[in-house]
Amino acid sequence: MPAATRARWVLAGATSVALVASGCSSGGGGSSSSDSNKTFSYQSSEPQNPLQPANANETGGGRIIQNLFKGLVDYDPSNAKLRMQVAESIDTSDSQTFNVTLKSGWTFHDGTPVQSSSFVDAWNWAATTSNNQINSSWFSDIEGYKDVHPESGQPTATKMSGLTVVDDTHFTIKLSGKVSYFEYKLGYIAFSPLPAGFFNDPAGYGQKPVGNGPYQFVSWDHNQQVVTKTFPNYQGVDKPKNGGVVFKMYNTAEAAYADLQSNNLDVIDQVPPSALATYKSDLGDRAIDSPQGAIQNLGFTLYQSDWAPPEKALVRQGISMAIDRDTITKTVLQGSRAPASAWVADGVEGYKSGQCGDFCTFNPDKAKQLIAQGGGVPNNKLTITYNADGGHKEWVDAVCNSIRQSTGVECVGDPKPDFKTARAAITGHQIDGMFRTGWVQDYPLNANFLADVYRTGAASNDFGYSNPQFDQLSTQADQADSIQGSVTGYQQAEAVLGSGMPAIPLWYYRTNSGYSTNVQNVTFDSFGNPAWTQVEVKG
Repeated sequence: MPAATRARWVLAGATSVALVASGCSSGGGGSSSSDSNKTFSYQSSEPQNPLQPANANETGGGRIIQNLFKGLVDYDPSNAKLRMQVAESIDTSDSQTFNVTLKSGWTFHDGTPVQSSSFVDAWNWAATTSNNQINSSWFSDIEGYKDVHPESGQPTATKMSGLTVVDDTHFTIKLSGKVSYFEYKLGYIAFSPLPAGFFNDPAGYGQKPVGNGPYQFVSWDHNQQVVTKTFPNYQGVDKPKNGGVVFKMYNTAEAAYADLQSNNLDVIDQVPPSALATYKSDLGDRAIDSPQGAIQNLGFTLYQSDWAPPEKALVRQGISMAIDRDTITKTVLQGSRAPASAWVADGVEGYKSGQCGDFCTFNPDKAKQLIAQGGGVPNNKLTITYNADGGHKEWVDAVCNSIRQSTGVECVGDPKPDFKTARAAITGHQIDGMFRTGWVQDYPLNANFLADVYRTGAASNDFGYSNPQFDQLSTQADQADSIQGSVTGYQQAEAVLGSGMPAIPLWYYRTNSGYSTNVQNVTFDSFGNPAWTQVEVKG
């Protein structure tokens, strides 16, 4: 999981369990024929927030929401190309005003039609400050956003002037400036439509969501599982070949993997580090090793006085140079990750190797020198907060050992029991120093790894980072005449990050996963998700 399904902070490991999900297939072997009425189970984590489309920027909630809702567009899992879903067409001549035409026949799970107002009302509600949606900044490109979401004080409007309903199947989006790749952003879950009933009871709908996606909500047993079933009137191009998905919550990576091996879990998110050396032999042709547009970082709490002074950037640079990425990825992570040299994941459009420069190269002597020049690490001790349910302890301990041995700075892990708790502590500014930040693409462009994470006030800027030069270069990149121009512009913005080092790039992910003998036709996309609707449950 800004995976950022969506901006998306990713669990990135595994998560253990609860119960064998009701309705889930059980037992292995047998016929290779499939049963389109049977559900399959997927390893998940408890959502941080209610299941509202603009209120999830972590995988626990994001993956569930992306299956319950469907927006104007999404991305083909086979090649990550943009494809139309609810939209028949999205036309623009200037990358600032977009004319949207909707397909006919789409309905929500309650039977009400999906219309232009379903999008416009949802976006206005999500953008408005008083509704406290974590992804509200995703609407900041739209003209009138500052009226509903001012930097301070109360909103002066409840609707953005840039959204206009023409009729039930046509509406227009006017941005405050050009954004050449805006259509790509529309595939993010925050841009999902909402049924009219939602606005009468947002809290209730957050617990029992009504969407328009391939699967409809059945139940949410908190900290245990979320059960969905196939929506028979789904109009998308990716009609389900199964009866639904059961998202099972886990507390340890190892328990999830054990359940997979015993066919009590059908598809795993990532195998735990302890299984990386053996999972391919354990699972045989059911093991998955595929590219993923994701990166593991360590973030800093720049909003704290200890880390705010400009000279502390030298300390952060030094800490980065004290981490032996090559050894950790080869040993602890069994070669399943590649050392990072940039803040954008390898394979993403706009990835440029070496953007981190020497700061991502292991050099203990230079590390000690930079830390000393910056006035030292506060109290000569680092704490790395991470979620214990994600299979991170091994590498966090290895990173701390590398920093300690290279610099003499004390370093310890700060495990939180689960992903939800860790994310709540991070977004609530309740941690001290450093924290794990795994990021998976929400749309396959470098802008997603940069503007949506490091821009001042961005939804997933958990660091408190603010750099006027980075912001200016990002704005210029947005206003380029082409997507390629935006990509190049964001490469220039990325080059600025090393001077402040708000986050340390560690390594790039691959999807190291697998599935039970109960299912077939399981493939993963570059977002780290299975092609949900294409999974077949054996009859």
